[in-house]
Amino acid sequence: MELNNAVKFLQGKTILITGATGFLAKVFVEKILRLQPNVNKLYLLVRASNNKSATQRLYDEIISTELFKILRNNWGSKFDDLISSRVKAVAGDISFENLGLNDSELREEMLKKIQIIVNVAASTNFGERYDDALGINTFGALNVLNFGKKCDEVKLFLHISTAYVGGEETGIILEKGENLKRRNDINIFEEKRLAEELLSQLQNQCIPDKAITSSMKEFGLERAKMNGWPNTYVFTKAMGEMLLGKFKGDLPLVIIRPTIIASTYKQPFPGWIEGVRTMDVVLVNYGKGKLTCFPGNLNSALDVIPVDMVVNAMVVAMEVHYAQHQYSCETIYHVGTSSKNPLKLSDLRNLVHYYFTKNPWIDTNGQKVEVGKLIVVSTINRFFLYMKIKYVLPLKVFYLINILCCQRFEKIYTNLNRRVKFILRLAEFYKPYSFFTGIFDDRNLERLQRVAEERGVDLAEFNFDSRSIDWEDYIMNSHIPGLLNQGLL
Repeated sequence: MELNNAVKFLQGKTILITGATGFLAKVFVEKILRLQPNVNKLYLLVRASNNKSATQRLYDEIISTELFKILRNNWGSKFDDLISSRVKAVAGDISFENLGLNDSELREEMLKKIQIIVNVAASTNFGERYDDALGINTFGALNVLNFGKKCDEVKLFLHISTAYVGGEETGIILEKGENLKRRNDINIFEEKRLAEELLSQLQNQCIPDKAITSSMKEFGLERAKMNGWPNTYVFTKAMGEMLLGKFKGDLPLVIIRPTIIASTYKQPFPGWIEGVRTMDVVLVNYGKGKLTCFPGNLNSALDVIPVDMVVNAMVVAMEVHYAQHQYSCETIYHVGTSSKNPLKLSDLRNLVHYYFTKNPWIDTNGQKVEVGKLIVVSTINRFFLYMKIKYVLPLKVFYLINILCCQRFEKIYTNLNRRVKFILRLAEFYKPYSFFTGIFDDRNLERLQRVAEERGVDLAEFNFDSRSIDWEDYIMNSHIPGLLNQGLL
């Protein structure tokens, strides 16, 4: 059977992949090895003290996962040989110059051979410490770029960003950098200096590490909101894009901006997921009966995209842009669903209610958890009022009763108080997305699809057309069962 162009393109290529132990990178690596085992080498940058520890992480956290079961079954006893010959785990850290590569011989080997760099590394915690988020999402991206510019054979830098780098925008959001450039008066290096200055002050005060972490997290959220972004994650990712655009030089730059990444749609099999992703925090707690209300706009599109579609877009973009090698170009692709096949919050609410009604969660006592339809409150102020009436005021009354009863109900009070704080914190973090009214334009992605088809790419194997998603089938038969299979529910 003749190979399609995207698969042939991967043959003999040498690729550096950062963030290799992350969800998206694992699916990307599996896809390449399954379709093109004759790739020359995949260098996987892994945080570790040395290359031996990096190799251990490769096997423990990547290769041994269920994601690789089809590849493992296909190769049988030769699977380990495939991995050892095609994949090289490299100990490093993008927070450092030269990616923290201490092995000088290996570093020189990589600089001579790498043809494509795929930067997937990111801290996706919305409320990450500001210094850590800057180190990875902002200056980490610049460090990877600078390393790439030293590579003798490099012809493409593929950077994974997020569609939400523009902040809380409305209307049609274009696949352009203008949504960042109009705020390019941000002095990114000053942001770094401010973070370092605060960290130094806190350390000099000899306060506990936990307090330092809390202060650095608060500072990140403060700086993000002051500059027009809802959280530290998207703010630092936006600044990372700004630095790449400014310092890329002659290196062709492709930026993939996925929306909310979810479990696999089809490949290598439906429903594979790792960790509780963005929307799943709400879904899991609803299924367990811990979340009965949430703020949001029922007509808002939850821009969810299956992870394998993001990977397919990544591979196709690599093939097309590598073939059409043009110096100094920069192209941005939105990979999402709001433009062509939106999943409304109201639709998701109905689907998860139906699922957990038919398949109730069994709690630790062996009891079925009954769930009602999630109450979606139309404004954040109404939500806080609802929480005050339903939980906060009764909590205060219960607190007084608890005191009068000599702390006999302290455990119950503590658990209820923790639950209320969790819901409020969850609502605060996710309100920019549950009320989001922007639509991510994907005309560049459409154009990529047309060019790929003309170049002989099999768009069934590399499907990233969001119109093909059947939301009811995906949520009911793939995504939620995938959460269950991973023990996340």
